Amino acid sequence: MVDKSKKIVAQNRKAHHDYFIEETIECGIVLAGTEVKSLRAGKVNLRESYAVVRNGEVFVCGMHISPYEHGNIFNKDPLRDRKLLLHKKEIRRLIGYVQQKGLTLVPVDLYFIRGKAKITIGVARGKKLYDKRDDMAARETSREIDRRLKESFRE
Repeated sequence: MVDKSKKIVAQNRKAHHDYFIEETIECGIVLAGTEVKSLRAGKVNLRESYAVVRNGEVFVCGMHISPYEHGNIFNKDPLRDRKLLLHKKEIRRLIGYVQQKGLTLVPVDLYFIRGKAKITIGVARGKKLYDKRDDMAARETSREIDRRLKESFRE
């Protein structure tokens, strides 16, 4: 039996607010030792990050991993581009998605599985302002319904 216990380190909540996530792909990430220690401490920010395909390889850009406190000279640049580990077939599929107008690659969450750092990349289409308003209105109505149901069960 395979133990697939995830320890989520960071989530990009803005991704679901700003984009329609059409498909997600799990991939590995190349990190330095001090970066892994910072990840385990939860010192990462995915908010302004995105992924690009360069020379047949996929990189995540703008992901901020804070320098490890005890890392001294071994610390890397916090905003450096980090290579993602994918099969050629998956990279070709991502290239096809990115070439379509309006689609981009956005990191959704970062986690550890069996000691390995993994990142989920979402193929995303940007939301318009009215789409965001519709989502907020739907969320608010579902909260109101839940609140009323809870009150009715109390009585």
